[in-house]
Amino acid sequence: MEIKKYTFSPHGDDRGQLIAIEAGQDIPFNVNRVYYIYDTLEGVRRGFHAHLDLQQILLCVKGSCKIHLDNGFETAEVLLDKPNEGLYIANDMWREMYDFSEDAVLLVLASNHYDEADYIRDYDTFINMVRGKKER
Repeated sequence: MEIKKYTFSPHGDDRGQLIAIEAGQDIPFNVNRVYYIYDTLEGVRRGFHAHLDLQQILLCVKGSCKIHLDNGFETAEVLLDKPNEGLYIANDMWREMYDFSEDAVLLVLASNHYDEADYIRDYDTFINMVRGKKER
């Protein structure tokens, strides 16, 4: 499984750091939705879904967390612990976020607006879908 991470260049001086992310230049899609996850309790796992069309970049802008990725054939675990590093997640990828540090803030840049019809929330349905596509 190919893991695609983006490293964004910090622009800083004695006042602090700034990261700029521009759609079409720094990431492979236009951003239509931004949200973030924080105050996640110890032991809580989030996600448990894939998308039909949506693409995302996940950045842990504070603290750290881990991402479990599953494409239906392989799995991988990715640590996000740098505010200038983003994890690209394509559609057709099952994801679970876990092991959040107490101070974690996970920022998500999404290619589309929220659409419940784009979610695959049942793992068996996800597996059947991705393996069916591979057989074609």
